[in-house]
Amino acid sequence: MLVKMFHGFCMALADSVPGVSGGTVAFILGFYEKFIDALHGLFGKDNGARKVAVLYLAKLGVGWCLGLCLSVVALNDLFQTKTYFLSSLFLGLTAAAFPFILRTEWWALKGKGRYLPYTLLGVALVCGLSLVRGAASGGGVIDYWSLGVGELLYLFVAGALAIMAMVLPGISGSTLLLIFGVYAPTLYALRRLLALDLAVLPGLFALALGVLVGVGVSIRWIRAALRRNRAKMLYFILGLMAGSLYAIVMGPTTLSPPQQALHLETFHLGGFVLGVGILIGLERLKLLIARREARAEKTEDGTQGEEEAQSGGSPQGPA
Repeated sequence: MLVKMFHGFCMALADSVPGVSGGTVAFILGFYEKFIDALHGLFGKDNGARKVAVLYLAKLGVGWCLGLCLSVVALNDLFQTKTYFLSSLFLGLTAAAFPFILRTEWWALKGKGRYLPYTLLGVALVCGLSLVRGAASGGGVIDYWSLGVGELLYLFVAGALAIMAMVLPGISGSTLLLIFGVYAPTLYALRRLLALDLAVLPGLFALALGVLVGVGVSIRWIRAALRRNRAKMLYFILGLMAGSLYAIVMGPTTLSPPQQALHLETFHLGGFVLGVGILIGLERLKLLIARREARAEKTEDGTQGEEEAQSGGSPQGPA
C-alpha cells in the first residue's frame, strides 16, 4: 500500500512540472506496464479486471493527490519568482532521463536504427506545437476567471493531449500545458481552488473532462503500440523528450507577462544539477525497493519451505 502511494506521489511530482512525465517516472521505477494494464482494465469490459484496476489506481491516486497538492503550493510562487532556476531544473530532469531509458530499453533499440525517423517525428511534433502556440491560443493568456466557449474548448483539448503525454513515457503533460500557455494559469487556478475560490471550477472542469476523454481514447492505443511496435514507440518517445528540451527553453515566454526564453546567461547550473540528481535518486530508490522486495520474497519462500518440511513435504500435513 505505502509503496503504491509513494509511486503515485512521485508520478504527481513529475506530472506537475514540465520535463519528465509521470509515465517516465513509472518507467524508471519499474511499474509502468502494471500502470498501463490497470488503466486498460479500468476502461475495459472485464468487471473482474476493472475491480483490480480500481483498487490499484486508488492506492496510486492517494499518493498522486498528495503530491499534486504539494507541487501546486510550492510551484505556483516559485515559477513566478524563480523562473529560470526551475526551467534549468526541468532541463536537468529531462536530460537525465535519456540514459535511464536507453539503458533499460537497449535490448529493444539495439540494431533498430532504421526507426530513427520516428525520433525526428517526435522532435518535430513538440517543436512544431511550441512554434504554433501563439496562433493556437489566439496569442492571449488563459484567464480562469473569464472564460468563453472557445477558451473552455481550448482547455478541454489541452487536457486531452496533456494526459496522453502524461501516460506516455517521454514528454510531460505539463510540458504540453506549457506549450499551450495554460501551465502557469492552471497552477494558479488550482492554488485558488485549494483556497475555496470556486470561480475557477468551470475551467478546471473543462480541463479535467479533457483528461478523462484523453485517457479513454489513448490508453488502448498506447498499450497496443508498446507491445506490438516497441522499438518504433521508443524511438518516438526519445524524440518527444528531445523536443521537450526546446519547449522548456521557450517556457518563460508563455508566462504573463512573457519573459525571455532561457539562454546561457539565465541558465542556472545548480538547478540543472538538482534535476539530474532527482532522477538519479529515483533510480537508486528503484534499486532499493527491488532489493527489499527480493529479500521479502526469499524470506517468504524460506518460511514456506520450513513449514512444508515440518508437515512432511505437504501443506496439508502427512496423510
